[in-house]
Amino acid sequence: MSLLAFDTCFGAVSVAVGRQQADGGWLTHEAYEEMAVGQAERLMPMIDEVMRAAGVDFTQVSRIAVTRGPGSFTGVRVGVASARALALATGAELVATTSLAVVAAAADGELEGRGNTLLAVVMDARRGGLYMQVFGNHARDELTAASEVTPEAGAALLAGRHAIAVGSGAQALARAAGEGLVEVRMPGMQPRATSLLAIASELPPVETVTPLYIRQPDAKAQAHGSLLKG
Repeated sequence: MSLLAFDTCFGAVSVAVGRQQADGGWLTHEAYEEMAVGQAERLMPMIDEVMRAAGVDFTQVSRIAVTRGPGSFTGVRVGVASARALALATGAELVATTSLAVVAAAADGELEGRGNTLLAVVMDARRGGLYMQVFGNHARDELTAASEVTPEAGAALLAGRHAIAVGSGAQALARAAGEGLVEVRMPGMQPRATSLLAIASELPPVETVTPLYIRQPDAKAQAHGSLLKG
């Protein structure tokens, strides 16, 4: 059994293949390249390169995992469209989660002794906005949905509780929260396909993946209240 995972939501293209060994263990191959543009042109060649390095062909892929957003419009669209096409062509199961949940999974692997401290994954959405999602004791404990907020609205989501914030928007959230409520860690963290691969077996299969753009050109601003209880 082999799993294929990839992400193109923000400033990188990342692909990982996991191949199950005879002893039940997993052998993982990954490629990760940071790039502001060009994800559409780079993704499929990178998938081919990683598949070859892993010694896996598409007939052996049982599950395809992709991040469905939020992120750049082009990046999200490229990843979702590629996952749909590959699943249709191969018959592999299709699973997806948010780009922020994948960052949370990676952060949990890096942070030690977080305990009951909230984890806020916060990415710069530009134009003064943040993409944000809050997690509880572990990355699968999603306390809020991924959403776009102002720094002040993001701070309100924490309801006065102490949190660790990771990602490119962590500093903005910390400034808005004030009083030392937010500890900034790993502000350069982006989604990586290896982290998606690690949780792919826990995600429920879906018939198709719908992109999570969040920000639409003509969308009306939404009010954001606290989604956490004290």
